[in-house]
Amino acid sequence: MNMLLTSALLALGIAGGACAQGLPATASGEILAENVQWKAFPAFPPEARLAVLIGDPSRPGPYVVRVKVPANLKLMPHTHPEDRIYTVMSGVFYIGYGTTFDADKLKAYAPGSVIVLPANTPHFHWARSGEYITQVSGSGPLGIQYVRPQDDPRNVRNPQYLHDD
Repeated sequence: MNMLLTSALLALGIAGGACAQGLPATASGEILAENVQWKAFPAFPPEARLAVLIGDPSRPGPYVVRVKVPANLKLMPHTHPEDRIYTVMSGVFYIGYGTTFDADKLKAYAPGSVIVLPANTPHFHWARSGEYITQVSGSGPLGIQYVRPQDDPRNVRNPQYLHDD
């Protein structure tokens, strides 16, 4: 394993924060699928995971992260301050637009689909048909602001509203 990859994997594994630093966006390197480091992210429900692949999403500059959402989990309406490009890696990615969660507004995207989301666009997700993984590319700092503060997992201990029971 080359020194750059070893350093990047150590940074991903040691960093306790939600936004660990991935491979530098200005150097060549690789991360193999089996070496992706999934971590909890405070702005997501506890079952969801985030993996930092490239860059440091907490700082200005390009980043690439992956988001893994288990079956039936909902991410309530929220916005991001940065433009984003989503690529569906696996599962079916459901996204809807608006400030109120509305299952009728969800559109399904199969693996390989690419979705462009301009900054500050209110939207929501639901892992309606099973777990999905998306790869998100953007220019940091990464941010997330929920439309309703009570929907923000950082503000509640047991967000029961996030599941379709």
